[in-house]
Amino acid sequence: MIRTMMTACLFDLDGVIVDTARFHYKAWRRLASRLGFDFTEDDNERLKGVSRMRSLDILLDVGGMSERFTDSEKQELADLKNGWYLEYVAAMTSADVLPGAVGLLTDLRRHGIATALASSSRNAGVILQRTGIATLFDAVVDGNDITRAKPDPQVFLLAASRLDAEPGGCVVFEDAGAGIEAASAAGMRSVGIGAADRLPGADVVLPGLAGVDYGCLKGLFV
Repeated sequence: MIRTMMTACLFDLDGVIVDTARFHYKAWRRLASRLGFDFTEDDNERLKGVSRMRSLDILLDVGGMSERFTDSEKQELADLKNGWYLEYVAAMTSADVLPGAVGLLTDLRRHGIATALASSSRNAGVILQRTGIATLFDAVVDGNDITRAKPDPQVFLLAASRLDAEPGGCVVFEDAGAGIEAASAAGMRSVGIGAADRLPGADVVLPGLAGVDYGCLKGLFV
């Protein structure tokens, strides 16, 4: 696929725009504890960028319980975890937006670069409202809009479509390996957020969005 000048930026939510990753981990660890086993931060790395039900399957595999529950029981467990997660989210404020995110989103739009949230989270709308940043995105695609989780590129391709942007002109911001894979599968360039060893395949890896602006990205991708 031909890659064109950067015209749109697509952002994952958890771990990129807002600091909700710790809430997910807290809720998953709470579920594991109820089921009688420990769920470590290293275990939790396997859940980044993965759908809720797939995350549950991974957690149950960690606990040696992969075959113990029916589909309906798994749904109950996932709903229980999500209820705890929403309790934590309900206390969120603008202070939970990660450093540099608001400045970058504002600067991109000032320079005519379209922005979209592209997240597998079904709670994205609630989080955007709680943190007051919903208006900074030209489009929002979340877990309620898609049927296939990352590393499938569906979420990014749908976001690009809603922005009327060609995939080759899109730059994806992701903190998960599955998201980087999805960006590549969509024919998009990617900025990995976090540690380089956890984000193989990213075109660029940055520790966070602090200090990142249009000029910086233009130098990398235009």
